[in-house]
Amino acid sequence: MSVVTHDVGDSVWERGRRAGFEAARGSRGPRGPVPPPPDPGRGAEAPGGRQRGRGHAARQGAAAGAEDEGGRAVPALAQRGQHAGHPPGLPAQRPRARRGPRGRRGHGAPRPLGCRPQAARAPEADGPRAAPGRRVQRSKAPEEGCPKDAVDVDAVISRVEATFSQFPHERATIDDMGQVAKACGCPLYWKGPLFYSAGGECTGHVSVHRFIAMWRKVLQSCHDDAARFTRLLVSPGSEHLVQEDFVPFVQLAFSWLHVCDSPVQLNVCCVPTSTASSGACGRRLPTCASPQPSPLPLHPGRREHTPGPGLPEGRSGVPLSVIQRIFYTVNRSWSGRITCTELRKSSFLQNVALLEEEADINQLTEFFSYEHFYVIYCKFWELDTDHDLFIDSKDLARHNDHAISTKMIDRIFSGAVTRGKRVQKEGKLSYADFVWFLISEEDKKTPTSIEYWFRCMDLDGDGTLSMYELEFFYEEQSRRLDSMAIEALPFEDCLCQMLDLVRPQSEGKITLQDLKKCKQANVFFDTFFNIEKYLDHEQKEQMSLLRMSVPGRVGLSSAGLMPSRPCPQG
Repeated sequence: MSVVTHDVGDSVWERGRRAGFEAARGSRGPRGPVPPPPDPGRGAEAPGGRQRGRGHAARQGAAAGAEDEGGRAVPALAQRGQHAGHPPGLPAQRPRARRGPRGRRGHGAPRPLGCRPQAARAPEADGPRAAPGRRVQRSKAPEEGCPKDAVDVDAVISRVEATFSQFPHERATIDDMGQVAKACGCPLYWKGPLFYSAGGECTGHVSVHRFIAMWRKVLQSCHDDAARFTRLLVSPGSEHLVQEDFVPFVQLAFSWLHVCDSPVQLNVCCVPTSTASSGACGRRLPTCASPQPSPLPLHPGRREHTPGPGLPEGRSGVPLSVIQRIFYTVNRSWSGRITCTELRKSSFLQNVALLEEEADINQLTEFFSYEHFYVIYCKFWELDTDHDLFIDSKDLARHNDHAISTKMIDRIFSGAVTRGKRVQKEGKLSYADFVWFLISEEDKKTPTSIEYWFRCMDLDGDGTLSMYELEFFYEEQSRRLDSMAIEALPFEDCLCQMLDLVRPQSEGKITLQDLKKCKQANVFFDTFFNIEKYLDHEQKEQMSLLRMSVPGRVGLSSAGLMPSRPCPQG
């Protein structure tokens, strides 16, 4: 008894059997009525009463032949669309015709007579394929930028040539690069990157031919200010901006880098003569030279200033502070390398353009305020008791009268928010790391500061703050409140308040996105590790409740909340 099977190739197999029967009938001639082909599900019956399976019928059809219009024999396999090597009994695969334009098959419309044949191209030569009806858009590389308005390169080069013709021997020094930058259509303080990118640091001047060759290449490959600025500052062979790339730009672009009215260089540290001291190694720090005219024009907002304390050899406090603030705000990936996309999304280039328009540079508080630098460095100088320009955990614990808990201080020195292995090995915090700490401490609502403190509180690094981690930091806060004779809330009540404040999406854990969506992330963080600011928030809350309950009473006495005289009527 044969086993009868069904598959998807029954219809194809049936056509092959019919072709075989027709071929056999044509070769034998008419011999009476031909019985209909057997049912493919039952099999053919043999002369001995046995049923023949489909394999026998397929072999019989394959052995038989047919004739084409010219009388030549055509194998049955060819009729079924199979090749000689195709295993019998399996469904044949029809060759698919290549689609041309929509609505037509084949290779397109027929070409007229006399046209030269076109060379065949590989499918991938035309770029990526898309589904019918969809259009493939080729995106520009992020480093190049997307062209918005076409730049007339020849017109720009003509203006640059006319500007260089005013200089002796058509060579521009660093003092002349301001005019060249304006001829290029760039802000005034791009003069440093333009000068160094054209090779001016080698000879002290830039020739017109060398500058035009450099600037033409930049205009043709970079289509927006972010891409051009990155190309000018980036090191050869690199695609990212590191901190060292900003040093010449900051020094040459901003006149307020001249401490004591004399130029500050990377290998010279300046301190006031009255405050000169010896470092940890016993070497006396050099004092400032007598006031000399600066080779660079001073910014009008920085004509007068008070010099700061001593700085380490090989570094200057102002450019170091500015560079750290640039990376703090722009480098959103925390990689230590600024990409062109990050620069394009930030407001840094807009602040650079405002430098020549703003009379008081301290108004540009996001990156370039000298007052902010002076406050940051004075706080660092007060904590650095031995003045070795590094602070340890004991020094940092004295910040703001021991406001920050010791557990958070330990987390800062654990390497969660610092770069390099020196912090973990030697337990020392550099001035650059202190800039990040102080900015994050003063304003806990910015995205970078939220990420800073979230990393510190995330003990296991799983990307969420669990209830255990919150209780770990709140234990010390509760102990310190008890030592100050202030009744602390139980952790369960404090937790309910914080969950109502943050409103996390997932129950039992707080994510970084939850804190960023919450508009009071500063209150959340201060509750767990900053005792002074936590009490300030509580006092403000009590003050607001008092004003709501007793509208006629205002004011605070030195002893605390005391009723004052009612507001005068009229």
